[in-house]
This record gives sequence, C-alpha cells and structure tokens, in this order.
Amino acid sequence: MLKTNNYKNKSKKRFYEKFIIHGVSNFIIFGMLIIMLGLVFSNNLQTVLGTNTNAAIYNGNRNSNKVSLMINVYWGTEYLTEMLNVLNAYNVKTTFFVGGQWVEKEPEMLKQIIKNGHEIGNHGYFHRNHDKLSYSQNKEEISVCHTLVKNLTGINMTLFAPPSGAFNNTTLDVAAELNYKTIMWSKDTIDWRDKDDQLVLTRATKNVVGGDLILMHPTSHTLNALPNILENLKNNNLVATTVSEVISAN
Repeated sequence: MLKTNNYKNKSKKRFYEKFIIHGVSNFIIFGMLIIMLGLVFSNNLQTVLGTNTNAAIYNGNRNSNKVSLMINVYWGTEYLTEMLNVLNAYNVKTTFFVGGQWVEKEPEMLKQIIKNGHEIGNHGYFHRNHDKLSYSQNKEEISVCHTLVKNLTGINMTLFAPPSGAFNNTTLDVAAELNYKTIMWSKDTIDWRDKDDQLVLTRATKNVVGGDLILMHPTSHTLNALPNILENLKNNNLVATTVSEVISAN
C-alpha cells in the first residue's frame, strides 16, 4: 500500500512538473508571438509614416487661420491662366506642385506661375507611385524634376508631393536627404475623377479649419468652383496662402 501511494505521489509530481513546464513554454511562445506581431505592425506603420524626423506632413498648425489650396500639375495647362487670374483677383498666393514632364513641355507657363508670385513644389518627373520604387528610382524622380525647375527658374524647391499620395519610408528618407519635406493633404477635392463644380466646392470647404491642405488640380470644374471656394474661406475668416506658410504658421 505504501509503495502504491509513493508511486501515485511521484506520478502526480511528474504531472504537475510537466504541466508547469508546458504552461511556461506556452507563455514564452505566446509572448514571443505578441512581440513579433508588434514589430511587424510597427514596421508597417513606419513604412507609411516614416521616422519622426522625416514623417509626411498632412496639415499645418490647427490653431492658425491659414489654409492652402495646393494645386498638382501634370496636365490642365489650358485652365491655368484663368486660375491665376482668379487667384490674383482675390490676392491669393498658393503652391503649385509641378511634374517634370509637364515642366519640359510648358516652361513658359511655369514661369508665368512664378511671375504671379506663387510657390513651386516638386511632384516628381514621371508621376510614378513612389511606394513601388527603389531608393535610386525615388531619388531620380525627385532630383530630375528639381534640376529642371532649378535650371529654368533658379528656384530650389523644398516641398515634395508624392504622385497619387503614394510613398513609403524610402521615399521619406530620400526626400529628406534631398532637403525636401514630404507634403500630403487633409482635404481632397478628387476633382480629377468627379467632374462636378458643386462637389469640388463642398469637398474643399466642408468643415474647413486652419491648417488644412486642400488638394486640387487644374480642371474646368475646379476653375468654376474656385471663386466660391475663395469666398467661402474668406467668409470663415481663413487666409488662403502657400503650403510653406501653412506648415510654418505660429
């Protein structure tokens, strides 16, 4: 009987030892999985947002009264003169992000935009999705456009708007190495897709607040909506100005 009890006690001891060891092992494995998942999430998030120093800028100071109508240009030259006239009528200076291919085809229009006192930003050369490009391809897209504008106008651009809003950490790092800030937007008129004056107006002005960066393009319906957009901003005590002014506003 004593031997039987000893055997049972030893069996129980071995069972508890195995249970504890198994439980600790599972806990360690589970903990490692959590850490790995955290690292993957962190890396994916960094791929989109970049490091703290190179992160993309989506808006300016929310406590200011400044906003910007940032105009990306790869096409739509036929609407630019009238858009410039509207901006002049309202005494507004803004930022035009220009593509390298467009600059090569329309150097005089680029000079006209600058002559009217507007800021010029870099929009890459081929309008490629930068999140799909290598380090060297990212650098080439930005630097070729930079050189074209520099040679034509003497301007050293410092703001880069990724085509289609597509970028990753490599893009952010390359832009920073080339002394560029990467600029995104807080409001998108989607005027390249939806050819509707009223829709452009609504998207540009609904719940608009200081610090907003409002994306648009040179289209007929954006041109038609532009006076009403500027009136709306003025009526809301907001000042339309360049991207640099908005992101540096105190």
